[in-house]
Amino acid sequence: MGNLLLDALPREIYRTLERHFERVAIKRGETLHEPGQPVRHLYFPLTCLLSVTITGREGKTVETGIAGNREMLGVNAFMGGWDTNRYVVQIPGDAIKIKSEPLLEAFDRSKAVRDVLLRYTQALISQISQSAACNRMHDVKQRYARWLLEVRDRIQTEDLRLTQEFAAEMLGVRRASVTDVSAAFETQGLVAVRRGLTRITDSDGLAAIACECYRIVKKEHDRLLGPRADIRLAAGAVGKRQSS
Repeated sequence: MGNLLLDALPREIYRTLERHFERVAIKRGETLHEPGQPVRHLYFPLTCLLSVTITGREGKTVETGIAGNREMLGVNAFMGGWDTNRYVVQIPGDAIKIKSEPLLEAFDRSKAVRDVLLRYTQALISQISQSAACNRMHDVKQRYARWLLEVRDRIQTEDLRLTQEFAAEMLGVRRASVTDVSAAFETQGLVAVRRGLTRITDSDGLAAIACECYRIVKKEHDRLLGPRADIRLAAGAVGKRQSS
């Protein structure tokens, strides 16, 4: 499994950057970036899932963005170089890690690279804005259904190796609230739950419960980057990168 944003880069740019790639195995709960620090590395998930979170003064944490193998984290490197959010690993796995400088140089000199990354940036801004509205307007049941579907979309499996405690933290609610909603979903045949694993058994049923935010964000992502993550066509990049 690769990363669709990296795969969308023009062949010659990819080859230039490849020597800077570091494939890293990252663990659940690991923090990849602390708020208020310069963005020194960017992460392109391969088999892991990453979250963008913000923590308030009272210590309450909530997720504002999510990244899987069609996305990246660290886009602020192109917009001033700092980020006030924290990057946390939701689901462990592998990612491509690269220092910000080589990618920033490619961004500056290549229109094709800018096309890909700016379209993704717009999709990410839409996701973060919608998440902020969702956290205020919708109930836990709607938000949890949305969250499960968004995780599923980004790791391309119905088996989500996530604890309810972590889900509660990402949603900014009490663990008991997630436990109650999860039990209700299981009774309805939407999910099957065992310790550390939630399996989606009826994605259509979950989609019917999820708030409209799920469909809004998905539609905007598909508009910018393609419904099947066909980013190369959406961004206007030329040709398909072939293996050397």
